[in-house]
Amino acid sequence: MSCGVITTPVNGSEYTDDTRIPGQALAQFYKAFNSQDLTLMQQNWEQSDEITMDNPLGGIKRGWKEIREVYERIFASKSPVRVEFYDYSSHEFADIFYVVGRERALGAPADSPIAIRTTRVFHRQPSGEWKLIHHHGSFDDPTLLAKYQAAVK
Repeated sequence: MSCGVITTPVNGSEYTDDTRIPGQALAQFYKAFNSQDLTLMQQNWEQSDEITMDNPLGGIKRGWKEIREVYERIFASKSPVRVEFYDYSSHEFADIFYVVGRERALGAPADSPIAIRTTRVFHRQPSGEWKLIHHHGSFDDPTLLAKYQAAVK
């Protein structure tokens, strides 16, 4: 089932703590990211060795331990980044929910915007909650990618 293109951005402010609702699992991720809350981020991800993340900051990471290290680096950077997810489509099947869209920086200086193509895949748990099992992100502009990588080293 596809919801079509959704134009209302998600930045975490809409999170209400009910991750049995797919959109709330997505909002939980952005709440955790934008508040640099590693505990909430861990709650958002399924805790298994099969989870994966493929992004410009760490390449392919598998399992929470490797994925956590990437978020620790991002959260410890001198230039904290806040993002919102926008211009996306949402798709839900029996036990899989995924979104495909774009991320942009909130409050970024004009000379260093962030524009990332993003896919997030969630898996319904036996409890009914949705947990993130895969993230893929790609920068459109290699120059912006290099700036972002340098900022979070």
